[in-house]
Amino acid sequence: MADPAVSVSPYWELTFDADGDVDGRERDRLLAEVPRRGVRDLIVFAHGWNNDRSGATRLYSQFFAPVPDLAPHARLGYVGVVWPSMRFSDEPIPDFPRSVAAGVPADARTALDKDTRHALLEVFPDRATVVEQLARLLDQQPDEGASLEEFGRLVRLLVEVSPQGPQAAFAADTLAEGAPQGDPAMLFGDTATVCGEFAEVLAGMTASGEAFALPRPWDGARELLRQATYYAMKRRAGTVGERGLGRALGQLATAAPGVRVHLVGHSFGGRLVSFALRGLPEGMRTVKSVTLLQGAFSHYAFAASLPGNPRASGVLRGLQSRVDGPLVCCYSHFDTALGTIYPLASRMADDDRSVLGIDLDPGHLLGARWGAMGHDGVQAVEGTKTFTLADALRAQLPVSGCVNVDACAVVNRGGPPSGAHSDICHRELAQVVLAAGRVR
Repeated sequence: MADPAVSVSPYWELTFDADGDVDGRERDRLLAEVPRRGVRDLIVFAHGWNNDRSGATRLYSQFFAPVPDLAPHARLGYVGVVWPSMRFSDEPIPDFPRSVAAGVPADARTALDKDTRHALLEVFPDRATVVEQLARLLDQQPDEGASLEEFGRLVRLLVEVSPQGPQAAFAADTLAEGAPQGDPAMLFGDTATVCGEFAEVLAGMTASGEAFALPRPWDGARELLRQATYYAMKRRAGTVGERGLGRALGQLATAAPGVRVHLVGHSFGGRLVSFALRGLPEGMRTVKSVTLLQGAFSHYAFAASLPGNPRASGVLRGLQSRVDGPLVCCYSHFDTALGTIYPLASRMADDDRSVLGIDLDPGHLLGARWGAMGHDGVQAVEGTKTFTLADALRAQLPVSGCVNVDACAVVNRGGPPSGAHSDICHRELAQVVLAAGRVR
């Protein structure tokens, strides 16, 4: 039976922990009810940064709402993936109620507000003392020497995982000679330098003609915490995708062999559903489409080799072939979270250039080494086709391979620091999902 808070039926949820372990009761309910309800096409959606189950459910309800009218004759079912991720409270979500998507006053953007503090405690439950120490430093902002270095140490402590644990192997988007790239330089470089660079970038982002932040190192400290936290979420997304969702889809294929699965992921949820392809049983052809909405991972993730370095490749190289249909990437240049901050935060520790040594002009970043899927689409994958949103809705999408869809016609609302990153609840994007899966 559908959750009464959700606009569609039948609807199920699958909840995973940070290591990819699934809630067994939810999984068993899904496996039993999908064949019993006669579902032919199952849309599985994974959220990105998000603070609680109710926020995720509200996202799914709003995105799914137009689908029944768009495909009135399809035998549809819906799954919402719930996993431990978080959103900083100064990142409003277009069209969501203020209780879910409220921003914070401009003068509070360097401190750690209570909602963000609560979210950090929820996703890092064993690091409560570290969260409180970070909050105290952001409140007091003492000297910019030893105190900033202590802040950097605490940030590293917050997001670290055991090298022997499952999450340690899921941070990289690219491989160099078969080995994953290292951790981001922001976690191990000079904290004052990194925070100063974040502060300069944020000061260049304006809302209503007013600078978002002043270029002081402490004004970039909160952004360092945000990006380190999102690095941890990115790592979790890969873990949950391969170890959790991929395995669950394999079990579903056995329980309901006729069902056609369509994976949808927003932000880090795009990384999650992409890594789920790596966790599918060999030869499984149940997944008929993948749609990435503002994917927050490298645009080279599926590349067989990286431009200028044939010995490097994407960590998911060739895995689009596991989709019995297209892998569609929707992107928008209005997504400033992915167009400006993401490339800066994604530079790797083994890069011999400094964190400061990149061009921060968004136009330049379209071809940057550290660009994100949600800003300029899949890159360096042979045969990738590119459409405007209007053309994608008029034409028949390719039956296989990678497809880029420039969705800036609808994904264009949102202020700094994230821009239009969360502006995804549009009828047109639901149409893309259905078109990708040939659901009618």
